[in-house]
Order: sequence, then C-alpha cells, then structure tokens
Amino acid sequence: MEETGATVDALAAGDEKICLLDENDLGACVSSGSFRHGGMVILPCSTGTLGRIASGTCDNLVARAADVCLKERRPLVLCIRETPMSRIHIQNMLAVHESGAIVMPLSPTFYHHPKTIDDLCDAFATRILDQLGIYQDDGRRWKGLR
Repeated sequence: MEETGATVDALAAGDEKICLLDENDLGACVSSGSFRHGGMVILPCSTGTLGRIASGTCDNLVARAADVCLKERRPLVLCIRETPMSRIHIQNMLAVHESGAIVMPLSPTFYHHPKTIDDLCDAFATRILDQLGIYQDDGRRWKGLR
C-alpha cells in the first residue's frame, strides 16, 4: 500500500473474499492449517519478514500464515523488495526455498517490450499467478526466438 497509495477498501471493493486481518491476531483463520486456501503471496516481502519466515519466528500473522503454508506444503510466494542483498538475505532466501517457498525478487522482465510501469506490473502479476497455478492467456509470455 505504501508503494502504490492503494487502500484496503479500494482493493477489496465488492469482493467478499478479501478482508483485512490484524497482524497481531495470531488466532485468525489463516493461522491454522485447517483453513483451506490455494496459497499465499507476500508482496512486497521485506527482508525482515523473510528473516522471520526463514527462522520460523511467528511473531505476527503474516509470518504465522507463511509458516502454515510451508508446513502444509501450500504455495508460498515471497516477492522480495530490497536491493542490494546481504549474505544474510541470500541465506534466508535459500532457507525458505529449501523449505518449499518460491522466492521471486521484484525484478521486472523486459523481453515483452513494456511501454508503461503498468505493463511491467501486469507481467509480474501474471508470473505470480502462474506460481499459484492460476494461468491466464497473456501476450507478454515468452514465445521463443523463432
């Protein structure tokens, strides 16, 4: 929200599947493995959140819900925003990767010749959805050189 200026109300407008949960509510539905869902995306994912997930420190709802995804073998996509990265960040990325998470640093692709920032964001969003098994027809997909 900080990066885009969007509000939760605007994002959730008219969609009852989207709700705001308090980050300190460790008893929320998403903190249990019995809560059924198709995966989780943390976007953007700070290296602080990455470190909490890598170490299994579940001191807030985001880290707990991510921990549940790992233990239940559900997709967990972490879109790391910081750069450059320290050795600790890289070690934490390897730790979550080895635990089953998908690490997707916020690195845009350019082979589809984006014209706007929205083009970059849409292409990245499509790649995230791919990781969750949600496929869309998208003209920006790589088609090969021939």
